[in-house]
Amino acid sequence: MQIRQKIREQIAKNRQKIKNLGPGLITGGAGDDPAGIVTYTVVGATTGFSQLWLLLLSTPMMIAIQNAVAKIAIVTGKSLPEITTAFYSKKLTIIMIMLLAIANILTIGADLNAIAAILHILTGYATIYFLLPITAFIVYLILFGKYKTVKNVLISFTAILGVYIVSAIMAKPNILIVVKETFTPHIQPNLIWITAALGMLGTTISPYMLFWQAAEEKEEKKSVVQADEVSFDTVVGMVYSNLLAYCMIITGAIMLYGKGANIEDITTLSYALKPAAGEYAFALFSLGVIVAGLLAIPVLAGSTAYAVADTFGWREGMDNKVSDAKGFYFVFVGALIFGNIIDMIPSITVVDALYYSQVLDGILIPILIAITLVISNNKTIMGEYTATKFTNFFAIFAMLITAGLSIVIFYQLITN
Repeated sequence: MQIRQKIREQIAKNRQKIKNLGPGLITGGAGDDPAGIVTYTVVGATTGFSQLWLLLLSTPMMIAIQNAVAKIAIVTGKSLPEITTAFYSKKLTIIMIMLLAIANILTIGADLNAIAAILHILTGYATIYFLLPITAFIVYLILFGKYKTVKNVLISFTAILGVYIVSAIMAKPNILIVVKETFTPHIQPNLIWITAALGMLGTTISPYMLFWQAAEEKEEKKSVVQADEVSFDTVVGMVYSNLLAYCMIITGAIMLYGKGANIEDITTLSYALKPAAGEYAFALFSLGVIVAGLLAIPVLAGSTAYAVADTFGWREGMDNKVSDAKGFYFVFVGALIFGNIIDMIPSITVVDALYYSQVLDGILIPILIAITLVISNNKTIMGEYTATKFTNFFAIFAMLITAGLSIVIFYQLITN
């Protein structure tokens, strides 16, 4: 009887864990925005299977970092900018928010460019004719409270990205080679490989994901005793995100690596879906990019607006009217406008914008990880909920790898 009772209790506990899935799962899914889709496909197209081991290694890194920011938000009930201002210095906060804003605005520009490029291919009209209407549509959703209504629909549509899992299987990769490349660490000392690695880590451990999950946990107002329960949600979200990324790299490698394809053309990247989608590959790729972009762009602009508002003590939140939170909405719309301005630069291709925005994320992420580590190990702030050995080990590892890759890239650019 006692065994049966224990089994029932365990089943009930697991059911409750599944019900509590939320911020971590959403954060993981949001990581596969247009910039992420393109970056992972380009990584496969340019480096083959050689970075699968690094993606596998990034999974515990993601879990450690996202778990740290989630606990910080739950224990303190404050955002990262509020904590750094209160316990350290406002100058540090401003530097951190400037880095976040730069990374987010570049990614916004890249995602807007991707959607406009897809519509250009479908209609024949120049991308510039789509940038402002797309931006105006997103602003309308935010200012008039419609975004929360359509968000759930958009999230359900991102399930389309699951076609990459099917495509990776139907492409019939050599399983022995895939397994070997996944579990055998190795580095190719050339600029293409290192840039691809930094871009992949930049989109896997994106700066905005740190702020987004912290904001979500804070919004849900979880109690301090729930601080140890966020791990399961975070693990599910990060594993889900990296499973999609793993399949995107495999399909990109099989369909495009060594084929001499012009990967600056966004249409070419859709070929990675051909094993599963055939002639409908571009249609699925297009729908996935548009839906993921419409979901991610407001999140990117919103995380920037929340961070700036918290830094300067402004009223924040999309539940407020524009007249009650003018600064918050000004930053929100301003981030979208600056993203459009970036897209007006004619020398930047769509794929370049998407790919190199993630490389910049990879350069910025070690600074944000360092700040997160300092906060999560401060007993004055976190009390008994300071970072675990697992969190510290993999967060420090992620910080050192991204910092090291950034230094190598700068060195090679200077010496070449």
